[in-house]
Amino acid sequence: MKREAFIIKKPAIITKPLLVSVPHSGVYFPEEIIPAFNPKYIKHPEDTDWFVDQLYDFCTEMGIVMIRAPYSRYVIDLNRDIENEKLYSDKRSQTSLVPLKSFKQESLYNQNMEPDQSEINRRIDLYYKPYYKQVDSLLLELKNQFTHALLFDCHSIGRNVPSIQKEDFPDLILGNNDKTSAHESIISIAMAVLNASDYSVKHNEPFKGGQITRNFGQPSKGIHALQLEMSQDVYMNTEKNEYSYKIKPMIRPVLKELFEQLCKEMGKLSS
Repeated sequence: MKREAFIIKKPAIITKPLLVSVPHSGVYFPEEIIPAFNPKYIKHPEDTDWFVDQLYDFCTEMGIVMIRAPYSRYVIDLNRDIENEKLYSDKRSQTSLVPLKSFKQESLYNQNMEPDQSEINRRIDLYYKPYYKQVDSLLLELKNQFTHALLFDCHSIGRNVPSIQKEDFPDLILGNNDKTSAHESIISIAMAVLNASDYSVKHNEPFKGGQITRNFGQPSKGIHALQLEMSQDVYMNTEKNEYSYKIKPMIRPVLKELFEQLCKEMGKLSS
């Protein structure tokens, strides 16, 4: 069954200058490429940002728009450079625009069935470009309505991924491409709210924000972007792969407070 390249959830009335993006929670694969994949990754695409769209589903109640991708990041990774340039210059393992290996460095495809450049280009046209075009359109609408707009890109990851770093990740990592993708006051507000919570927080380390944050964050033009990476055991049962409010349930109020304070600051910038 064919699916759209994105799903948009809009409130009845948009009251806040914030767009929430969830590019990695999808688990669907187009039927025509399923035979090329190792079946275990079709059944369980393990590098998924599991349930992040559910975690942030309070957005519409707050008057905030959400866009998410239904397809697995194994189909194409929306948070990578379209030319497949690496995001980081250190020695960490980095997955590509169309990943060939998992975070565990295991092959995603059956032998001799990896996509060639024509197939990669096809996926760019079908899934990557439409997502970026829609995000751009939604941000422009918000900017026209509120003068300034903020893209908040939502991600999650396992507590420990040795191919990226040996140490465990903190609970939360705020990324803004070394303070260049958003106005300094927006970054300061975000860090203040997160640091006031009961969660461990880092800033731009080890994640500075991926291609979505870096592409859309243009504070001089009134478009700001932040990425929040979250360790998955903050909000889900990682052993059973279940979404759970019972594990550290206070993260949603923290996120709501974060959005409220960010939108207040956006209002100050627009006044």
